[in-house]
Amino acid sequence: MKRNSVLLAALLLAAGAQAQAPLPQSEWVRTGARNKLVYKTLERGDRIMDFSYAGYGGGGVSLPSPPVKITLSPVAGDNTDAIQRAIDEISALPPVNGFRGALLLKPGTYALERAITIRTGGVVLRGSGSGENGTILQLTGKPHACILAGGAVRSSGTGTPAKIADAYVAAGTFTFQVESATGLAPGDTIVISKPVTPAWIKLMDMAALTRDGKKQTWMTGVIPVTRAIKKIDGNRITVDLPLTDNYDAHYLRPPGVEVQKVSNSGIIANVGIEHFRITCASQSVTINEGHHKAFSMRGLTDGWASDIAVFNTVNSISVSDASRVTIDQVSIMHEVPTIGAAKPADFNGSGSQLLFNRCTIQGDNVFFFATGAKVSGPVVLLHCTFRGNGWIQPHQRWATGVLVDNCHVPDGGIDFMNRGIMGSGHGWSVGFAVAWNCKARSYLNQMPPGAANWVIGCEGEKARRAVPFDTIPYVKEGIYDAHGTPVTPGSLYLAQLSERLGKQALKNIGY
Repeated sequence: MKRNSVLLAALLLAAGAQAQAPLPQSEWVRTGARNKLVYKTLERGDRIMDFSYAGYGGGGVSLPSPPVKITLSPVAGDNTDAIQRAIDEISALPPVNGFRGALLLKPGTYALERAITIRTGGVVLRGSGSGENGTILQLTGKPHACILAGGAVRSSGTGTPAKIADAYVAAGTFTFQVESATGLAPGDTIVISKPVTPAWIKLMDMAALTRDGKKQTWMTGVIPVTRAIKKIDGNRITVDLPLTDNYDAHYLRPPGVEVQKVSNSGIIANVGIEHFRITCASQSVTINEGHHKAFSMRGLTDGWASDIAVFNTVNSISVSDASRVTIDQVSIMHEVPTIGAAKPADFNGSGSQLLFNRCTIQGDNVFFFATGAKVSGPVVLLHCTFRGNGWIQPHQRWATGVLVDNCHVPDGGIDFMNRGIMGSGHGWSVGFAVAWNCKARSYLNQMPPGAANWVIGCEGEKARRAVPFDTIPYVKEGIYDAHGTPVTPGSLYLAQLSERLGKQALKNIGY
């Protein structure tokens, strides 16, 4: 009997040790000495970037709760004018610590025949809950968005542009050398312009896109990236955020990469919408038909949308030309699928420092998440669950710096791909993107020339395909690491945030 007890204890101890065995680490980002994250680089120094700057306040900052200045109850008929008047009244108040105040909508249903607009910073639209007994914004009349928030951005360059002098600037780094830093100073906002040259287009195999006998143009002009100068040492500049793309002089000269100080106006700050639901009648429509939308944020910085339930809108939520925005616990439900091969995007993340946190979608024939052209992150999807026939798919014309972290797409896929002639020549849709500890039905992970995409610690089928409308050859596969086995750290974004700002930053955002 004693022998059996000893054997049982030994078995339990072994089982416990096995249960507590640490998860494997990725070779690309691992925990090293003193719990510091260690990054493996590609041959020329490119690495997975620090995504922790995504979100309100630059990441790790609690969403504010400014005081209520006006309270409204629903009225019969259209409520648009009443809500808009209250928004405008709060917009005229002087800001205190960056905020003018909140408009509180009491529980009930508010019919809206037109969009509510927030054009001034420091204004919050707050409901009394996103449940059935909370605040319901009911979209009626002709198709329209529920809320439009943002400013009219105007940007102008000042001084003479400087050329980047380095032969190669790696993705994920913070520094570069310019030929002359004269006229630049710490604190300056700059735009780094990557020229879309014939040599780079050829490298990316985007020079011969043809559809129905007509040439398709992937991109022209420049790819602009906005940063702030943190430090200048001689002609070496350090910026506030990591670079999401690389700059290879071999393909970009002439004319080379330019750095110019800019002056921005019209951007509004500290705008929030929270604690309500948006509803409309089910819409079985194509992408080209008119449809009700939920909200857009454009031309703003430090914004948020939190605790919002959305029903039946199409192309529901757009965050573009915006920075430091958190979309937190926003759910979208579709009663019917959209129609046609061209699919709408429920979340469009076409800004910088965007965090989509704990969001959910239920729907078919949609892109759960997409990006527009020339998007420079970081853009992060964290702990999101998307159910139905749809995809997380950065969508067109070279977005860089996207992280899909601990997301669940059981019926659909996560695609980092060359879309070729789809659309109007979408071509390579994304580079330097990462899927980390995700679960999906499938992954289409493809390797852009001169760049990389990673799928790490994820579970689901690895798909291989040619460029759309071709059958061969398959596009070169992107980087897979520890496929089928989750890795540690459990969340890349949270580990990077904790390392940069400490554990309190995780608590600030609900972790």
